[in-house]
Amino acid sequence: MDEEDEESQKFLTHGMMKKKFEEYHEEYHPGHASFGMSVFNLSNAIMGSGILGLSFAMANTGIVLFLVLLLGVSILSLYSIHLLLVTAKEGGSLIYEKLGERAFGWPGKITAFGSIILQNIGAMSSYLFIVKYELPEVIRTFLGLEENSGEWYLNGNYLVVFVSVGIILPLSLLKNLGYLGYTSGFSLSCMVFFVGVVSVPLCVVNELKDRSQKKMQNVSNLSILAMVIMYMLSALFGYLTFYDNVEAELLHTFIKVYKFDTMLLMVRLAVLTSVTLTVPIVLFPIRSSITTLLFAGREFSWFRHILIAAAILAFNNLLVIFVPTIRDIFGFIGES
Repeated sequence: MDEEDEESQKFLTHGMMKKKFEEYHEEYHPGHASFGMSVFNLSNAIMGSGILGLSFAMANTGIVLFLVLLLGVSILSLYSIHLLLVTAKEGGSLIYEKLGERAFGWPGKITAFGSIILQNIGAMSSYLFIVKYELPEVIRTFLGLEENSGEWYLNGNYLVVFVSVGIILPLSLLKNLGYLGYTSGFSLSCMVFFVGVVSVPLCVVNELKDRSQKKMQNVSNLSILAMVIMYMLSALFGYLTFYDNVEAELLHTFIKVYKFDTMLLMVRLAVLTSVTLTVPIVLFPIRSSITTLLFAGREFSWFRHILIAAAILAFNNLLVIFVPTIRDIFGFIGES
């Protein structure tokens, strides 16, 4: 066993020297994702659909106050991740539910489970809402239609199901989150293109190869720094383009100005690609939480792995299809 792998194991066992070997063996695995892939995955998970509303936030707060708030939240996020990693080290686990259980018993475990489920279900729903409303418009624009003529391929409900089954579900069936590093890199590239024209920590770092507290902290630092820069540029360019006329959803503002513009079509495709490839990243923590709560100690099962992913996607599709607006979901879950 090499020195880095020994450091990785010591990270988990530092605060739990009396832990049973079986329990330790169940939690520890060497990880498969490189440093770069972990940065891509965490950055992709941080980015979120909220980037489309940052220009509107800047228009209401002003540039200076927006930058102060952005930097303040970033610093608090970095410190929170630092505390989370320290807690993981002292608690001897990289699993949220087990950390909650060791700190507060069964209520802590259930609270951690509920928080992860609600947060990530809300995030997935927001991404799928973008697919539901933007993909029909992209197809309509590509076909040169002045208005939606009612064909099935312009129906957002059908399209979100097709995207979920044809793209999101296959990516969600990968066994390890680290394998999504390539799609995360492409997703971030698409969002960088969007910015140029106009951001799940433990689950990600748990897949880091030869992990240590320092290396996991560096992944978080670099990911948040990259997202701060992207957030700032996105908000600034959008605001300076439209000033007080910017709307809550930046793409809607562009649509009013450029009805059938080729560049706008490419931007919308880039955003759609980005949010679609982000959904599997968000699905992994939900499935991990369900597995930890209901199937702890059992061997890996492809049938269970696939079934949970399909059930999560089906539930989110039902939410997106039957809930009128994304604000209703955010109002219930508390995300923004």
